[in-house]
Amino acid sequence: MSSIPMRVVGAAGILMALSAGMMTAQQPGPVIRFEESATAMGVTFRHETGAGGELVMQETMGSGLSLLDYDGDGDLDIYFINSAPMPGWPGEGKPANALYANNGDGTFTDVTARAGVGDTGYGQGSTVGDYDNDGDPDIYVMNHGPNVLYRNNGDGTFTDVTEEAGVGDPAWSSSAVFFDADADGDLDLFVANYCDASPENNKWCGRKGKEWRAYCTPQVYTMTPDTFYRNQGNGRFTDATLEAGIVDRTGKGLGVVSFDYDHDGDIDLHVANDSTPNQLWRNDGTGHFREVGLLAGIAYSEDGRSEAGMGTDAGDYDGDGRQDLLVANLDYETNSVLRNMGGTFLHMGYTSGLGALSLGRVGFGINWLDADNDGQLDVFVANGHIIKNIRMYNDTLSYAQTNQLFINQLDLTFKEVGKTSGFELPNVARGSAVGDLNGDGLLDIVVSRNGGSAGIYMNRSSGLGHWLRLRLKGTRSNRDGYGSLLVLKAGGRVQTREVRVTRSYQSSSEATVHFGLGEVEKVDDLTVTWLSGLQESFETPGVDRVLTLVEGTGQKLVEKKALRRGGPAKGTAPIGSGGKDRSADSSTLPSGKRLASREGIKP
Repeated sequence: MSSIPMRVVGAAGILMALSAGMMTAQQPGPVIRFEESATAMGVTFRHETGAGGELVMQETMGSGLSLLDYDGDGDLDIYFINSAPMPGWPGEGKPANALYANNGDGTFTDVTARAGVGDTGYGQGSTVGDYDNDGDPDIYVMNHGPNVLYRNNGDGTFTDVTEEAGVGDPAWSSSAVFFDADADGDLDLFVANYCDASPENNKWCGRKGKEWRAYCTPQVYTMTPDTFYRNQGNGRFTDATLEAGIVDRTGKGLGVVSFDYDHDGDIDLHVANDSTPNQLWRNDGTGHFREVGLLAGIAYSEDGRSEAGMGTDAGDYDGDGRQDLLVANLDYETNSVLRNMGGTFLHMGYTSGLGALSLGRVGFGINWLDADNDGQLDVFVANGHIIKNIRMYNDTLSYAQTNQLFINQLDLTFKEVGKTSGFELPNVARGSAVGDLNGDGLLDIVVSRNGGSAGIYMNRSSGLGHWLRLRLKGTRSNRDGYGSLLVLKAGGRVQTREVRVTRSYQSSSEATVHFGLGEVEKVDDLTVTWLSGLQESFETPGVDRVLTLVEGTGQKLVEKKALRRGGPAKGTAPIGSGGKDRSADSSTLPSGKRLASREGIKP
């Protein structure tokens, strides 16, 4: 008889367990969602290619943008780059760059005229840096010659100081980066130049038998050397390209990122070249460089080919303390994930999940970002073809393409979620930049579109974790702490970030360093190593806030100064490694003929 009650109790227990399981399953988890909001936020900028019918190469390559707090009110503003009329352009007036001020209420106002930054040159991109260390971000514009430097006056206006500063590079410049090459506290400037294509030097490319004309490839033009300008500390720069050892005879530069790839305490450069070997310029600590791309394993693709490198970014996606690289490439080449193994790089494109899903797309902008605040870097790719009539050459490809968002799966792989997270509509995207536009602790994405309206993807995700955002203020180092290394320990995990703004393609993102923390509510340790060599720890009063860290105000950690030279912090292992070093990528390219869309489109 006693067995009956026992069965009743057992059944009730089972029902309760099932009910609890259903309740647990029904609890909402993180939902990643971005919302296209440019028009609603008052941003009406539209890129004008200036095309006049002659298919000049510059028309299809632009443009970029920059995120910056130009007026010092704590909100991110947006600077868009426009192009200019080509011969035969049917439009009126002069297209100009545009600066949109963040009103702090979810809207923006066009302040271009008041700020004085409406350059009308044939724009390609822009970058940001406080080159005079006065506390205000300055803007450098890359044109199809000459480039322009706007000095921030600190009152909401800018002055064109290009001639005075000596940085008006006359070549076709695509990307540029402010960085402190010699750690003297002043930002130097590297300019990635492309090729000698111009309206005067325009060639006919396509299939003449059918009179199918298309934009030319860079192979039919001569490269133009990159330029390195050294900051003299008095408002002027000198062309120190050869003195610095940057002897470039092959590169057709489109993207550039500065980072300390070998953990020796100085800043190196990675240049993504179009159809020529990519370059890695290793800094010897004095501002003198040596090209080591081939030795480091980044010059060529996995099968030994030069690829059409567009945008590039650096970040630690596997948690081993080393800066890994991203490179966006042409369709049928795949985008590159280059895992830093401690001085050399391992191609992880196919095994990471990015490779196969980029075969049918042309990537331009590419960014590491923590889209879901879980403490791991995800990937955003801005896509769009360069050839408007590409379907005449390959009916499997399209001119407008969807952007992509890849979420880090914590095992050295990524999952593409773009079509379910707000990136469903195709576009012809070029530059991309990342930053928190509305101060909610979620990273938003801004893209420029070739011949189209700008895109602002606001991060409206729900159920995400905690975060911490850090602004650096150098005293001995450069004012905004560019190149500084931050190591944050929380919840048994270690995150490593470097301060940089020039990332992606022809663009620059915010200077504020973003850490996603997931469910962790307390930071255990925060260390900053400045380019001056000073390493110090800072206390964090809590999470879900923005802090400003001033050089020299933390607790000095002289005994930890050598940490930057090492690999992973003691007692940690990269994600997905099981505590071991995973140094083999067994992926291979698909067999058979290479079907890059540029085949057959030559003079």
